[in-house]
Amino acid sequence: MENNYKLYRVRELADGDEDFVMALAAAFVEEVPEDAARLKEAVAEADYYTTYQAAHKMKPTVDLFELGVLEDLIIVQDWGKFEKKGEDIALQLKTVLEAIEKTVDEIKSDFNL
Repeated sequence: MENNYKLYRVRELADGDEDFVMALAAAFVEEVPEDAARLKEAVAEADYYTTYQAAHKMKPTVDLFELGVLEDLIIVQDWGKFEKKGEDIALQLKTVLEAIEKTVDEIKSDFNL
């Protein structure tokens, strides 16, 4: 439990309400993979605006669950925001997507989702 993510800040936000923790975990599993797929596709298509939007939307959740890839996600976001056409963000994108995939699997297991 909590190998790829941390619940400290989630529990702090929930203020002891474990149902709320469960709801946040379920929301992560439901929403973040969709955003990650959107991000992956946007980068592949060099759709800077959608890349920026998807990465920006994911930042608070990635930060809250402490996936450890916030800096990589910001690099991907800024690639889209500033249309950094000559910059290769493949490694950062891969790091973010792998962290999300591992976290989703782990949360599903930890919370029986």
